[in-house]
Amino acid sequence: MAILANPVHPGEILKEQFLDPYGLSAGRLARALKVPRTRIERVVSGVRAISPDTAFRLSRYFGTSPEFWLNLQRGFDLSVAAQDQKLARDLEDILPCAS
Repeated sequence: MAILANPVHPGEILKEQFLDPYGLSAGRLARALKVPRTRIERVVSGVRAISPDTAFRLSRYFGTSPEFWLNLQRGFDLSVAAQDQKLARDLEDILPCAS
């Protein structure tokens, strides 16, 4: 898997490829998914991650798979972690297990 230098949060994809083309607001989507409006607003703004629960709901509504949404989140999380300098320093100090 390629690690992106400028990761895109899944909420941006939700907004640009699903909400905007369908003419949906976060509130309308939230009602359809039976979740709090703030959950969708926070995902779209990049403040909240897509949970498995949300992934199942989005997949049902948009006809995608839960894996689609969770893979977007996983890719974003890994890209952000790859840019973490403290993590990079810590990894340098970890010796691989001898097998």
